[in-house]
Amino acid sequence: MKIGILSRNSNIYSTRRLVEAAEESGHEVRVIDPLKCYMNITSKKPEVHYKQEVLDDFDVIIPRIGASVTFYGTAVLRQFEMMGVFSLNESIAISRSRDKLRAYQLFAKKGINMPVTGFAHSPSNTDDMIKIVGGAPLVIKLLEGTQGKGVILAETKKAAESVIDAFRGLDAFFLVQQYIKEARGADIRCFVVGDKVVATMMRQGMEGDFRSNLHRGGTAKLVKISPQERRTAISAAKAMGLRVAGVDIIRSKQGSLVLEVNSSPGLRGIETVTGKDIAGMIISYIERTVDVASSSQRRNYKG
Repeated sequence: MKIGILSRNSNIYSTRRLVEAAEESGHEVRVIDPLKCYMNITSKKPEVHYKQEVLDDFDVIIPRIGASVTFYGTAVLRQFEMMGVFSLNESIAISRSRDKLRAYQLFAKKGINMPVTGFAHSPSNTDDMIKIVGGAPLVIKLLEGTQGKGVILAETKKAAESVIDAFRGLDAFFLVQQYIKEARGADIRCFVVGDKVVATMMRQGMEGDFRSNLHRGGTAKLVKISPQERRTAISAAKAMGLRVAGVDIIRSKQGSLVLEVNSSPGLRGIETVTGKDIAGMIISYIERTVDVASSSQRRNYKG
C-alpha cells in the first residue's frame, strides 16, 4: 500500500515510528505537511495538491494533526476522504474529539461516566454553576486548550469566580468541572486501536500539579486496568468515531471516569513505558482493515 502521513514534522517521534513500522511491513510511506497542501474542490474530480504535485495515488492517510492546525488539517483530510482514500481517523471524528463540549455531551448521551461538567454563558449563572459541579475546589477548562494548557484548578469559590470572570472578559469559552481529589494528580492513558485496548500506563503529575501530562514533568508507569475500564475506554473512542485514540481515565470514588479522548495520541510515552510496538500494531490494523481493490486506486474498507 501507499500510505500518507499528515504531519507538520517528519522528525517527531510518533511520525518517525509510523514511517519505520510501515516500511518494515513493505509499504511505501510519505510524510505530508497539511499546511502546504491546497485543494481543488469539485464534484467531478476532487484533488489535493502538494508542492505543485497532485496527490492522487494514496491508499491510506494517517492523520497526525496538531490541535493548532485542526481546522485546516481536517479540511485537507476531508478532501482525501472525498477522493475515496481510507483515513485511519476520519475528519469528523477528529473534530468531535477536539471540541471538549461536544465530546462531553456525546459521552453523556452514550452513558459514559465522566466528572460532573457545567457550561454557561451568562455571568449571573456563575454561582449556581459552581454548586452544580460540587463547589470548590473545581477545575476550569478552556474549550480550545490541549496538553494541559488552559486547565486551572480553583481551590476556593472566590478563586473560581475570579478565573471565570477573567475568561469571560477574554470572550473565551470554557467548562467548569468537578475536581476528583482522590485521584491525586494521576490518570490512566488507554491506547485504543480498533476495538481493543492495546496498551495502558498510569501518568502521575509533578508534586503540587494536578495535571499528569508527561511533557509537563509528569512520570509514567505500567498499570493493569479492570475489564470495566477497558470497556469504558473502547466505548469512549467509539463515541467519538475514532479507530485509534488515547483515552484518559481517572479513578474516583464513583468509579472510573473519562477525562478526554485524544485523536492523535503520542507514541513515545506509551511505547517507552510498555515496551510495546504500538506503531506496528497501528499498521497491522490498517492491513487488516483496508482492501486495496485495484490498480485504479479505488479503496474499500470495513467499518
